[in-house]
Amino acid sequence: MFKSIAAFLDGLSERQDSKALAADEVQLAVAALLFHAVAIDGTVREDEMGRLKPLLASHYNLDEAGLNRLLTQAQQRERESVDIFRFTSVLRDRLSPEEKREIIGMMWRAVYADGELTALEDNLIWRTAELLAVPARERMEMKQIVRAEYSRA
Repeated sequence: MFKSIAAFLDGLSERQDSKALAADEVQLAVAALLFHAVAIDGTVREDEMGRLKPLLASHYNLDEAGLNRLLTQAQQRERESVDIFRFTSVLRDRLSPEEKREIIGMMWRAVYADGELTALEDNLIWRTAELLAVPARERMEMKQIVRAEYSRA
């Protein structure tokens, strides 16, 4: 009987650990996608990183140390990756439709930070939205909202 109770408690601990790992993987996948979005045009500008950092920090409630750790890991993963499927597959199965739309909105905000949208950036967000099953209409609405935010600034 004591063995079964101990096994049950061990199982609870393992499930909690796997949930924490899953949350970390989601954060890392989002950060890698966002970094890829600002790096896809071949140049990571200061204004883009200046927008990327607060997006991630506020979305995941990270302090500076946690944010720097996440960005370092994300940059490493992004450099090692050959495509975005590695990241979108993590997100597709673990996020709600609303959370997926939020990620697409964050991507728009990151790429518009430098005041211009390149064809590569636009295509990346289109492909990401498709892989996350975010409808084209919603992707385009978010694009228009973010573009309007930046044109007023």
